[in-house]
Amino acid sequence: MNKCRKALNVLFWLALWQAAALVIGNQILLVGPWEVWKFLVSSLDDPGFWLRILQSWSRIGIGFAGAFILGIVFGSLASFKSWIYDLLNPPIMLMKTVPVASVVILLLLWAGSRQLSLVISFLVVFPSIYFSTYEGIRRTDRKLMEMAKVFRLSFAKKVWYIYRPCVIPFLESACKSAVGMSWKSGAAAEVIGIPEGTIGERLYMAKIYLSTAELFAWTAVILVFSLISEKAVLWILRKSSTGKGRPK
Repeated sequence: MNKCRKALNVLFWLALWQAAALVIGNQILLVGPWEVWKFLVSSLDDPGFWLRILQSWSRIGIGFAGAFILGIVFGSLASFKSWIYDLLNPPIMLMKTVPVASVVILLLLWAGSRQLSLVISFLVVFPSIYFSTYEGIRRTDRKLMEMAKVFRLSFAKKVWYIYRPCVIPFLESACKSAVGMSWKSGAAAEVIGIPEGTIGERLYMAKIYLSTAELFAWTAVILVFSLISEKAVLWILRKSSTGKGRPK
């Protein structure tokens, strides 16, 4: 029943979108979902279509993975050592507050456009993972830590049996927004930097040539692959919470 309701909701909004396109009657201003679908279907046989997706996905994915790993590492260190937290706080707050456009322009001046989406996705994701890890460890039940001390658990066992279950819910919550933000910011960086062979380049060219159907189609691609990435990351996190591979 829930699946049927969700499908009906999607169909309702697609119908409303199509109706709005028909009322406006100008495909430069707004195209309907049917035109977008036709463009996507016609692009599936083009190897360049998939290469663009692969290029953007790999760079954004590497940036996200790097931010995820380093966010956990530095978030853990900061939770145990207050001086590390104080030291890292200014640059991390800067990452959270500086506009993406400003960072993109600076990076273009410093390093060019090739790895722009990788760096931007890293900068957007890192603070979220860092603070989630920090909060998860800081909120660990003190009684559990006292018990671990009494039973003289090794550091590896403390991490696996105590810290891991506390941190994973925080990471899951953070990743629900962080994955989407990495794609949004990465695509925005590509539109500004226009690196060759990326989704952002096609979005920019669609704007130049007033190809609204292509613009909507590539936006749909970003949404779909952002959702796939989010589901994959959450699946990995949930698998890691099942207890497999426990330390001896």
